[in-house]
Amino acid sequence: MAKVQASAAGTVDAPADKVYGYIADMHIHQQILPPAFSGFQVEEGGVGAGTVTRFTITAGGRTREYHMRIAEPEPGRTLTESDTGSSLVTTYTVDPQGDRSLVRIMTNWDGASGIGGFFERTFAPRALQSIYADALKRLNDYAVANRAA
Repeated sequence: MAKVQASAAGTVDAPADKVYGYIADMHIHQQILPPAFSGFQVEEGGVGAGTVTRFTITAGGRTREYHMRIAEPEPGRTLTESDTGSSLVTTYTVDPQGDRSLVRIMTNWDGASGIGGFFERTFAPRALQSIYADALKRLNDYAVANRAA
């Protein structure tokens, strides 16, 4: 099995502490998810480490359910979502850039082998990169709309 990785990065027009807070609060987080995500539920917690969520994502014509456990390896900077049923891990990293933030979203997983794995390694990263670029735009829009808060 080969590792598969998909990522996107973008600038958000808000300070890093605010942006990280939006990402870590799953009630806000779900508001910035693109239409590829559906059925988002918070099952335990709601903010930061220990939170458990469930959702469905449709990417590249495939639909898959995820059951994620949230951790904060570097609270205030790095948040991870790990699927309880697979090797998939999505990492959000927020770095300050003055009054703005650089946000990176990266997902890694063990890909399939054979011809299916070839297509997965070829097409899945591009599909997710597009979804993540949309999520970053939505995060920026949310941050700008809530700038005074």
